[in-house]
Amino acid sequence: MYKIRQIKYSSSSVSIQVYRIINRKRVIIRHIGTAKTEIEKNDLIVLAYDLIKKLSNQLSFFENQSSGKILNLSQTDFIGIYYGFFYELLSKLLIQIGLDKVRAPFLLDLAIIRIFEPSSKLRSIELLEEYFGIKHRRQNYYDSAPKWLDTKKSVENIAVNFAKKHYWFNFDILFYDVTTLYFETFKEDELRKNGFSKDNKSQQPQILIALMVTKEGFPIAYEVFPGNTFEGHTIIPVVKDFVKKNGVKEFTVVADAAMISTENIKQLTEHKINHIVGARLGNISNELFENIDNTLIREDGKTTRIKTKSGYLICSFSSVRYRKDKYEMDKQIEKAKSVVENPSKNKKLKFTQTKAETVELNQKLIEKTKKLLGIKGYHTNLEESVASNQLIIERYHELYKVEQAFRISKNDLQTRPIFHYKEEPIKLHILICFMALILSKHIELATNISIKRFIHECKKATDARLFDKITQKEIRIRAKIPDKIMEYLQNLKLLT
Repeated sequence: MYKIRQIKYSSSSVSIQVYRIINRKRVIIRHIGTAKTEIEKNDLIVLAYDLIKKLSNQLSFFENQSSGKILNLSQTDFIGIYYGFFYELLSKLLIQIGLDKVRAPFLLDLAIIRIFEPSSKLRSIELLEEYFGIKHRRQNYYDSAPKWLDTKKSVENIAVNFAKKHYWFNFDILFYDVTTLYFETFKEDELRKNGFSKDNKSQQPQILIALMVTKEGFPIAYEVFPGNTFEGHTIIPVVKDFVKKNGVKEFTVVADAAMISTENIKQLTEHKINHIVGARLGNISNELFENIDNTLIREDGKTTRIKTKSGYLICSFSSVRYRKDKYEMDKQIEKAKSVVENPSKNKKLKFTQTKAETVELNQKLIEKTKKLLGIKGYHTNLEESVASNQLIIERYHELYKVEQAFRISKNDLQTRPIFHYKEEPIKLHILICFMALILSKHIELATNISIKRFIHECKKATDARLFDKITQKEIRIRAKIPDKIMEYLQNLKLLT
């Protein structure tokens, strides 16, 4: 049995000790401290009872015991901080979304640390312990990583179900786009290929990522392609797979002009997939061009709808776009004139043509371009009774939400550059980033602030790590949660 000993000194101070009798001898277990006042003595006695309780698990004989709530600062060391609040908050969000059902806690922790501070996988393991006190063994990563790739379909299904429940997603419309992610190497293989780079890293191998989001911008599916894949060749297999997997009966996909081709439109139509895609008016037939020129009124908001073999071509006019297009056209014409006047430069430009080894202005193209100034085109197969011209245009302009998701992924989550060299780690990296994107986008939609700002605010709720030299144990004390963060929790529906 442990006991408390009080030793009085001549200076009116009292020393408090915890001891026990072993072999008829008093053995001092711990010196709690020395008190000079009655209040200090009472506090030390409380700490002594707290130590006895921890050592022996014996019940206190005193009611309303304040054990564990008083620290002797002279016997306490500050050893750092944890961001436990952020980890607990993100863990609750993972459960709310349903991602805990993949039953891979280590994988989920990697998604959380990806949001908090993006880093390599091995460094992330260190950061999980440094910031949250969560320990994982490196070997567990190597053992588990190959199995995690099998969770991709489950993660996408969870994202779809969450979007249906919280964002009223009913498969009516999806936004599709692709981007490229480069590698810090110059060696290619079957997946990492040189191609057209959206990151201006044409000399480095890359992969192509296709992403689908809801009209709110919430991500629900993705696919990985070799870096030299033409982006127009990705939309059909990705969309067909999504439709088949989810048993979708009516579906509309929105994509930019790079995705459109005669063959793509044909296949979308054959599979009864509605589409809204950008149109490249510079490549249209003379008949269509004349039709647009004759029917479209050059006033803001005016539109025209023209029947084509594959659906409809909708064109709209904007005075803002007109000024921008005219500025670009005038610059290009000036460059062309410079080449014509100085044949030694002999550059092939948009508004130049060569006849009998003589460079001259392409007046026919200049006239056509002038007539297309301020005009934007859109392809669709939707009837006007189903979707008006204005609705088609509004839906297409919402395509920026995919680009916004890519920006979050590339900048905040630092998906690029990729340092992995084998296909499995590369695809696992994308899976982790996709899960982190699901969390990040939900946070942004619910709180109406950027994920960067959200992390900054949450870092204010820290856990102080204190080492009690009396009990030889670590104590954590959490700072008061700021009102702003409580507001975020309410918006995220995490307050009960």
